[in-house]
Amino acid sequence: MADFTITTFDWVPEFPRGYVRDLRARWALEEAGLSYDVHSVPFHERSSNHFEHQPFGQVPWLTKGDISIFESGAILLHIGEYSETLLPTEPRERARVQEWLFAALNSVEMASLPWFIFKFTGGDSESPEQKRIGAFLHSRLQHMEATLKQKEWLAQSFSIADIAMTDVLRLIHRFDGLYDYPNCREYVIRATSRPKFEKAHADQLAHFAKAQ
Repeated sequence: MADFTITTFDWVPEFPRGYVRDLRARWALEEAGLSYDVHSVPFHERSSNHFEHQPFGQVPWLTKGDISIFESGAILLHIGEYSETLLPTEPRERARVQEWLFAALNSVEMASLPWFIFKFTGGDSESPEQKRIGAFLHSRLQHMEATLKQKEWLAQSFSIADIAMTDVLRLIHRFDGLYDYPNCREYVIRATSRPKFEKAHADQLAHFAKAQ
């Protein structure tokens, strides 16, 4: 019997495949060497049971026994508790991983999502709103570029913080938003070249393709 269960959609349109956030949970569980199953819920309908597990009607959520956790950051922290590799027990390194995990979600992803929405919807790149959004994102990327100049990973070794940060940055990279940030680009390439990412990514693509 598997240690964990990831619940994700049974199908999504072509565009978000490979970027749905169950990938973060898959990747972490693969890196930790923990067994898991993947369950599906309908993309087009949200049942009451879906909202009981994920109050915003999104995915993923992670279950282990009678524990059910939503939000990818909380899921990564929970998985980290079962893997000293992904979340060290030494207090200083543990704190470093935790702060960078929250930085990925609160400082970088929070800046990248409005930029991504403008890109995805074909918003006017010369509008004052888009310029402000772009400037905000690029200020964050400048700090990440400096941080990654001398670092292979955000903490002493690869961790849940790198899973979150890589997944945030690779969506920006998809739209060439890292063109002027070579350290960020190399970081994304380095992380997504890991065999466990490649497996998690391929498994997610296969999961959604199976529903075609």
